[in-house]
Amino acid sequence: MSTNPIVMVSSYPPRLCGIGTFTEEAREFIQKASPHRDVLVISHTDGEGKGVFPIIDMSRHDWWKPVAEKIEELDPYAIHFEHEYGLYEYRDQHGMGDGNQGFLMLLEAVRDYPIVVEPHTVHGRPRDAEAKFIYHLCQKGDVVLVKCHYQKWRLDWVFPGYGWDAPQNIMVVPHGARADRRWGVHEIPKLRKELGLEEMGLADHVVGMIGWIQSNKRWDILLSMWDEIHEEIKSRNGQEWDLLAAGAMRDPNHKADYERWKSEIIELQEKGIAHYYEFVPRGEIYYQMMAVCDFIVLPSTDETQSGTLARIISVNKPYITTAPMEGLTAQTLESEGGLLFTTKTMLKQQVIQLARDEQLRLELGENLKRYLDEVVSWDVVARQYLQAYELARESKRSGQPVVLDSEF
Repeated sequence: MSTNPIVMVSSYPPRLCGIGTFTEEAREFIQKASPHRDVLVISHTDGEGKGVFPIIDMSRHDWWKPVAEKIEELDPYAIHFEHEYGLYEYRDQHGMGDGNQGFLMLLEAVRDYPIVVEPHTVHGRPRDAEAKFIYHLCQKGDVVLVKCHYQKWRLDWVFPGYGWDAPQNIMVVPHGARADRRWGVHEIPKLRKELGLEEMGLADHVVGMIGWIQSNKRWDILLSMWDEIHEEIKSRNGQEWDLLAAGAMRDPNHKADYERWKSEIIELQEKGIAHYYEFVPRGEIYYQMMAVCDFIVLPSTDETQSGTLARIISVNKPYITTAPMEGLTAQTLESEGGLLFTTKTMLKQQVIQLARDEQLRLELGENLKRYLDEVVSWDVVARQYLQAYELARESKRSGQPVVLDSEF
């Protein structure tokens, strides 16, 4: 049996990057599913760790050449590219970007190896440049992975509109979620104490907004209404509910929103109805902060798929999120584990409903447990990755392109 390594190309920790964190988890479970071969990573220059080669230098216009040389040296069983536009965009001294052309040149340079590409942003209605890029991606990769079914069937509509044939090598593999980060109700008091939340005076019932604090997450929507929502919940069922806003800023470009929202949370904290907890959202503590909440609000206004939602699913917490919002809406419909809102009034109503209806919270949590175990657990997703590698390898052996069934 071949023991050639699986090679992933991606950003990687300690970089504070959602794709890097995703790759770290994906790698763990790919390795578990394929113990007889190494899973290696070619990362940007700030990546670290055993089996990690930090050689992607985006200050070079030809950054892809050393990567292609390293891939040839490693002689991979399959190459698994994680793609996000910002990760592979070379900018010259005038700030002009190359439209990810270097990434496409890299795919061309390693075309003799089985290629699986996993783009993390595939909008249902892409811009012209995005549509063109995804089209070329599908031509140069043996298998292209998207996270949600709507992304695949939308491309069947989008590409013919440009006069292009719809690609047939697109495979749907959902965003993986850990199935080993669940706490029972009896474990939550200890968890709250370990996190220092008891010292903060956190109420017994908690609505959470947890994760990276960035402009598209729109924490201000709930913050602007929390005083009113808190009082209405208390008047209806006599319970004290706190808002736990926990996370940290990742992108300096979002500093103004971060500082404004943090200030609003502190004002609510001074009233005794909310608490702010700063932590870096990665690793075990990310899941722990989710676990202490009765339910989560994720009021994002720009997501094709979400690492935050993957963690909400991991701990089986009911949630409320924005719709229509690409992957967030798709996974909410498929999992039946959350509620959707399109207006501030709807969000207010949904928060009050979930706070008042414990049975609904239990039902949504059970739905998420089923969805996690059967559809999106990393164990399930890793097996799908191995299937994609085999499809790519067979394509290289036969010289025939991968052809998969369309969604509709």
